[in-house]
Amino acid sequence: MKEITYKHAEGFAAGELKHGPLALVTDQTPVFAVVTGDGEQARKTIGNVKEVEARDAPVIAVTDGQTDVERYADHVLSIPDTHPRTAAVLANVQLQLVSYHTAALLGRSIDKPRNLAKSVTVE
Repeated sequence: MKEITYKHAEGFAAGELKHGPLALVTDQTPVFAVVTGDGEQARKTIGNVKEVEARDAPVIAVTDGQTDVERYADHVLSIPDTHPRTAAVLANVQLQLVSYHTAALLGRSIDKPRNLAKSVTVE
């Protein structure tokens, strides 16, 4: 998101939400929640979605539909049912497409982002 839209974005594990990032969430902070499967981690992530929803943040859920996260999300990006180990890859594709289309709407150069080093040149 940062590289092609030039908009600030942070990614972190759902378990870290209450260790600082939650204090920054407002009604102007879109939150993308990746919820796959129906296990304990998914249930805890839905708890986090409820926390940011209580702060009126817009929530976009990326999900395989195995939970009821859609009830708490403003928008849903669906991924097909797949093996649990590949669900994250499919969710990442959805997030990459959001970044691409956001950059296009903002008129950013998607194929040639500015100031992006393709290799490390300094030791």
